[in-house]
Parts: sequence; C-alpha cells; structure tokens
Amino acid sequence: MSTTALEENAMGALENVIDPELGIDIVNLGLVYGVDIDDNGDTKVTMTLTAMGCPLAGHIEQDVKRALADLPELNEITVNIVWNPPWTKDRMSRYAKIALGIPD
Repeated sequence: MSTTALEENAMGALENVIDPELGIDIVNLGLVYGVDIDDNGDTKVTMTLTAMGCPLAGHIEQDVKRALADLPELNEITVNIVWNPPWTKDRMSRYAKIALGIPD
C-alpha cells in the first residue's frame, strides 16, 4: 500500500475519534493538521485542540492511538499537539458546521 493510501486510511480511522465536548469527530472539526507515515510505518499525527488547556487532551490522544492501532501497517504512533496555527471554526467541514448549527 502506498504511503498516500495509508495516510488516507489513517485519516479515515481518525474520523472515529469523537471530541467528547462537541460530539463531532476530530477530522471534521479540522483538528488534524496532518498524518505522516515513514517507510517503517512509524506514524506522527499533528493536531490541535479547540482550546489550550483542554482537560480532555490526554483522553483524545489515547483515542487517536487506539483508532490507529487498528491499522496493522502502522507501528509506533506519536501524537504531536500544536497550537500554531491556531484552530478556528473555519477549519471545520461543512458537515461539522451543520451539525453544530454554525453558519457557513
């Protein structure tokens, strides 16, 4: 499987990770900035959270690792939480905006 296809599969798996406060998955919320997979299957997820100091950061990080553990091609999974660029509602998909009642 090509790295691009594997990254797409990883993003699909991350759609199963739900932000517990908003009830929408982290991909449609626009929290995932990127998934990088090297030739060994070591995976780095670069993402943010809706607010700095989010008390559920550890919970979401564990959910990300659990979701990706289902992909046998992936080995070590690292979650890198960044604050730059900051998350805004503009990063949300149309689906997430409709679900939360936010005008597009």
